[in-house]
Amino acid sequence: MLTARRRATATAVILSGSLLLTSCGGSDSGSSDGKTLRLWHYEGPDSAMGIAWKEAIKEFQATHPGVQVKFEEKSFDQIQKTAPMVLNSSDAPDIMEYNKGNATAGLLSKQGLLTDLTQEAAKRGWDKKLSPSVRTTSLYDTNGVMGSGKWFGVPNYAEYTLVYYNKDLFKRYGVAEPKTLAELTAAMDKFVEKGVTPLANGGAAYPAQQYLYQLALTKADRAWVDAYQLYKGKTDFHDAAWTHGADTFADWVEKGYFSKSSSGQNDEAAGVSFTSGKAPILFSGSWWYGRFTAENKFDWGTFLWPDSKLTLGSGGNLWVVPQGSKNKDLAYDFIDITMSKKIQNLLGNSGGVPVAADASAITDPRSKTLIDDFNTLSRNDGLAFYPDWPVPGFYDVLVSATQKLITGSEKPDEYLSDLQEAYDKGAPKQ
Repeated sequence: MLTARRRATATAVILSGSLLLTSCGGSDSGSSDGKTLRLWHYEGPDSAMGIAWKEAIKEFQATHPGVQVKFEEKSFDQIQKTAPMVLNSSDAPDIMEYNKGNATAGLLSKQGLLTDLTQEAAKRGWDKKLSPSVRTTSLYDTNGVMGSGKWFGVPNYAEYTLVYYNKDLFKRYGVAEPKTLAELTAAMDKFVEKGVTPLANGGAAYPAQQYLYQLALTKADRAWVDAYQLYKGKTDFHDAAWTHGADTFADWVEKGYFSKSSSGQNDEAAGVSFTSGKAPILFSGSWWYGRFTAENKFDWGTFLWPDSKLTLGSGGNLWVVPQGSKNKDLAYDFIDITMSKKIQNLLGNSGGVPVAADASAITDPRSKTLIDDFNTLSRNDGLAFYPDWPVPGFYDVLVSATQKLITGSEKPDEYLSDLQEAYDKGAPKQ
């Protein structure tokens, strides 16, 4: 999924005991002397992943004396847009974070730009640490379709969507905290009566399409998800689930649950409307959790989308080793460190969702809830991935079409036909 979290501008640092500023690339970018590990990722320094991986770099240096880690922080869009070109050049890093799914990591694996990690995954036990639903995005077949085939990436965290709600606003307006979908709908009706738009939304980015996909998922099952995401069957966008999602979303716009002006807002605007205390509810990903912990000045909580066995989620973005990596063994060692209990526990206590933490080591109450809810989803095979994953370019199609649904310039039936046309054009022929 295009998580589109806020990404810092590109910086570069060499880590060798202390942090020293340096320029990106340079004459040593192609070094293969086993003394330099070139690492790219796009997590902010205050995010759970950024905190954990900074510690992992320290751990790596302690266990690899004489090896220099050259870390370059890229933006999400930088890597997303330039990865095929960079990985097909002599400037490829030794290890990098990359977006998972058919249209991203799957495409690179199909193009021969990623290293097959199957042997290392078995040797180092990564395959045993990841649950089947999390492991899905690590494996890609010869067509670049996830779920089977060889290992081309390793996630050391997971992510999923959940409902964030402002407890103080619920109390101020006398709204009961919902436990069911009917109660959630009643709560939103009450907020509308009080002149408050209940749902933070961003039609110009991923939030809006994720609301609609979740509404569809309430009427879906695993076979439906596998048909849509893994091409294990025919996907009909006019079926009961998709129709329910589109019709309900349009109805919620008319009822005032979403602001029509949200069609032009991005994910950042949606997040800020929640952190500022304006919107009482935001349905979005666990990737917001650390930021909300730092910025929210009110009492807040989370819960899974009610009355649904499925929600959006997967293993996190992947550590991949470019085929052109000059120091693959060092890259494997670094991945192994990020999968260790020490780093996993740190990630969990920093607001992330670890995949191999010691549950008793997670001490923060909200973090425990976050991780427990994920474990519940994972055990019940409840992760349904993200709506933009199946075919290349589908994210932009979903953004544009869902914006039209918000503004009312397109009806649900037209919306679903647009999605069907784009999906059929990009999906493998069956």
